[in-house]
This record gives sequence, structure tokens and C-alpha cells, in this order.
Amino acid sequence: MRTEQEMFSMILDAAKADGRIRAVYMNGSRVNPEAKHDIFQDYDIAYVVTETESFREDRTWIDRFGERLYMQYPEENSEYPSDVANCYGWLIQFADGNRLDLHVQTLSWSLRAMEEDRMFRILYDKDGCLAKAPEPAAEFYRVKRPEESRFLSVCNEFWWCTNNVAKGLWRGQLLFAQTHMEIGIRKMLLQMMKWYAGTLHGFDYSAGKCGDALKDLLPADIWNGYLETFAACTEEDIWRALFKAGELFTELTKRTAKALGFTVTDEYDRRVTSFLKYTKDLPRNAKTLDFHID
Repeated sequence: MRTEQEMFSMILDAAKADGRIRAVYMNGSRVNPEAKHDIFQDYDIAYVVTETESFREDRTWIDRFGERLYMQYPEENSEYPSDVANCYGWLIQFADGNRLDLHVQTLSWSLRAMEEDRMFRILYDKDGCLAKAPEPAAEFYRVKRPEESRFLSVCNEFWWCTNNVAKGLWRGQLLFAQTHMEIGIRKMLLQMMKWYAGTLHGFDYSAGKCGDALKDLLPADIWNGYLETFAACTEEDIWRALFKAGELFTELTKRTAKALGFTVTDEYDRRVTSFLKYTKDLPRNAKTLDFHID
């Protein structure tokens, strides 16, 4: 496996020898001082170029970087929008274990991308074309203290999404229910966990990719409770996970609101949980809803 120094030398030597490449910058975990470095970290590299067409037409151009195990042309994937005239890439898994995510980008595209993602490092600039790039900043990825309005919106969204899971389960649509557990329930639950960790350790911190750093920042019962919200794809286990998520979200909401001085009530929790239990017991052949608030 080539060393980090060997990889950087290869990347920069290729740029210096090619007149079409005017600058090089890197983003991703390798420029994040808080990221844990390991052998699976890829190299997220952008070559700032005069044009992309000649790179796209020469399929052998990337051969100089080493033997490939497999690769992907992301801009040629019809599932995702692209602008190949301004940005084109190769995602390369090398046979030696290294991975290079390489893009050629026009200057205008690069400056816009650097504005949107401030965690980058300029590695090489032949003629100062990146002088107008914004200052690098890690703040984009840090957990901030929420405004009360956003806090309440997350609370509302969590409880609203529970109904999608419940009706999916009642209909026997397990994939629908699992999907909404992921995109709605756990997304909002994870956000509340991040804020709660902020009340314990101070805000302006990194929760890691997908929140993995929270394992070391939260009490064990909270972290383990979160893991329990991942369900097997059975009706019984998804119901279990949904109720566990509601229980955990309620506890986190109370703790976080108290620490931040926000006002919350248990009305949503009480009403929604009651309706979820009613839905769980509702016969599949029911023709109407006869639910009453306690």
C-alpha cells in the first residue's frame, strides 16, 4: 500500500506536469483535524482545470495513478444530476488498497464548491487562481446551539413522522415503515442527541460522520437506547423500535430543553403515543377510526 506521502507526491506531480491543471485542493476527512485517520480514508482531490472535455475524452489519462481494482464515473450515473462541462470525476479503488476520489473542475465551479464546503486545503496553485477562495473553516460541520424555534420544529417533525411508520405497519408495508424510521424518526432523534451532547460538553463540536462520535459523548444508556431503535424487518420489531425511539426522544427533549431554557410540554408525546398504540391494535379490516384522546 502506497504511503500518504507517496500518494500526495503522485497527485501533485501529475498536476505540475499538466498545463491544463492550474491548482489542486483537497477536502473530506483528511483535512478534518478531528477525524480519526485510518487505512480506509480516501483522498478527495479536485484539480482546477482550464476545461474538462479533454480529460473526459481520454479514458487512459487516469492510468498514471496506478493499478485499479474497480472504479466509478459518478457524473455518468443517470441517477444523479451533473454538469460535465464544469465538473467530472473518477472514483478509483486501487489494487494496493488506496482510494482516490478525483475530480477535474473549472475555476468557477471550484470557487462555488469551496464556498459551499469550507473544509478544504489548497495543495498547489500555479498562478494564484484560488486567491479568491473563501477561508477554510470547519464550523460548517460543527454542532451549534439551536434556536428555540428550530428545536421545536425538530420535536414536531419527529412526532409527525411516527404516523408514517405506524400506518405503514398497519398496512403491512414493512419497507415503507423501515424507510420512514430512517429518514424521519432516526434523523430527528439523532439531531436531538447532538444537541443534548452539546449541553453536556459545550457546543461548537463535531459529532463525527453519521454521529459516530456521540458514542463517546453521551451516557451509555442514551447511546445504547439509540442502537435499540434499529429494527429487524419484522412488524413486531419495528413497532418495538418505534416505541423505543419515542421514549428516548421524550427523555432527550426534556433534558435538552431544561439545559437550554426552552419550554416544552409532554402533550405531543402523550397524544401521539396513545394514537400509535391504538393503531398497533387496530384490526387490519377496520373501516373507520374511532380514536378518543384520553
